[in-house]
Amino acid sequence: MDNADIVETPARRRCGTENVHRRMLNESLNYRLNRAAIENLAFAYATGEERPARAEVVTVDVVVHIVHAHDGQNLTEEQIDGQIAVLNEDFRATNADVKNVPAVWQGLIADSRIEFRRASTDPEGNPTTGVTRRRTNKTAFSDNDAIKFTAQGGTDAWPADRYLNIWVGQLSGGLLGYAQFPGGPAETDGVVITHTGFGTTGTAAAPFNLGRTTTHEIGHWLNLFHIGGDDGTGCSGSDFVADTPNQAGQNFGTPNFPSITCNNGPNGDMFMNYMDYTDDAAMVMFTHGQVLRVEACLAGPRRSLLTAGQ
Repeated sequence: MDNADIVETPARRRCGTENVHRRMLNESLNYRLNRAAIENLAFAYATGEERPARAEVVTVDVVVHIVHAHDGQNLTEEQIDGQIAVLNEDFRATNADVKNVPAVWQGLIADSRIEFRRASTDPEGNPTTGVTRRRTNKTAFSDNDAIKFTAQGGTDAWPADRYLNIWVGQLSGGLLGYAQFPGGPAETDGVVITHTGFGTTGTAAAPFNLGRTTTHEIGHWLNLFHIGGDDGTGCSGSDFVADTPNQAGQNFGTPNFPSITCNNGPNGDMFMNYMDYTDDAAMVMFTHGQVLRVEACLAGPRRSLLTAGQ
């Protein structure tokens, strides 16, 4: 049996974004060049050489591509709407559980001024619910992007300069989701979420039933890295954000504060950040530094979204 056929409900967060990122760096010179330019712009924002000019809240049009092998994976409208509601709370820092951030970091909680809505017009200009549904003969999908192509059992992307594509289906090997960082091909641009990690009702299963997997993966889509720096459990990795403490690897489950690694006491790891690996109930915030990276992303590779959703 191939790994793509192994189906399990995840008990521990597993994100495939870094694997996809490394694969694309190895395979594509164009991606490497784009990523260098994107990181140069992010650095300019981080150092104050460039400053955010956006005054308005950005509204992003979302299309949810549901790829289901049977009716039990075919999401209800309520499940989709619940996920959109979670995104709007999390990215505007209006989520009720943001109060769980320790007092020492309350001042770092940031509103990204991004909101999400189902697309109301499809690429041809016709009315749409912002949802596509595809019955597939594939048991499960991996992080190889097959779910993003009709010819491979999935659904083709809508234009990435106008829509955030979210594919929801059965992922294999305990994978919760993955995203494509900005700078990659339009036909694979977006995020992929396993159906048991999407939304708050229906097929959503604990401990990933609060919609935070999609928040995490959209963070990557907006150029945020894992807070642990993706260097294994070492202390030399970085997420290139100044106000997130250096930490050794990712945290799992629901840690207790403080959780100290990499000599980062007394406050320890910011494990309640959306870009860590904790359970949905534990992740509740983005920081000002992370939102600054998002601003650079919206001024650079995702700038078309500033007008597309208006």
